[in-house]
Amino acid sequence: MTRGIHFEFQDGPSVFAALKSDDAPVSSRLIWEALATPVTMLATHAMFAGPEIMMDLPEVARTFDPRQVPAENQQVIPSAGDVIWYYQAPNQMAGLTNEVWEVGLFYGSGGRIFGPLGWTPCNIVASVSAGLDEFAAACAQIRLTGAKYVTLRRGE
Repeated sequence: MTRGIHFEFQDGPSVFAALKSDDAPVSSRLIWEALATPVTMLATHAMFAGPEIMMDLPEVARTFDPRQVPAENQQVIPSAGDVIWYYQAPNQMAGLTNEVWEVGLFYGSGGRIFGPLGWTPCNIVASVSAGLDEFAAACAQIRLTGAKYVTLRRGE
């Protein structure tokens, strides 16, 4: 069976993303382990990256040292369905004193991992291969209606 992550909107659609265990073995394993218990968090829409929702892993899922995650399977132009891992240390970006433990999901084409710090390669840890359309419509609504709760949990 393929290990992966289920993304599920509260009162809405869900989608399964298969982990990239061969291409991103360390980061996909660490995300799998971090989701030993399902987590629910607010998903916001990216400002610079295009069709992406971003979720900050809560404290309970911060089970590894993010500075020890190697660069693997990185990209700056992700495909629709790609799931990224990104860590930003406190004060890495001016005015942002907190850590960012981002899991992002690109729900459409034309995405780019570009922000206030410029091009930012991120690890592609998983990918959605089917059923993205309905989930993508819910993701796009975040741009218009604001953040929504999403639950991430392990799946096979």
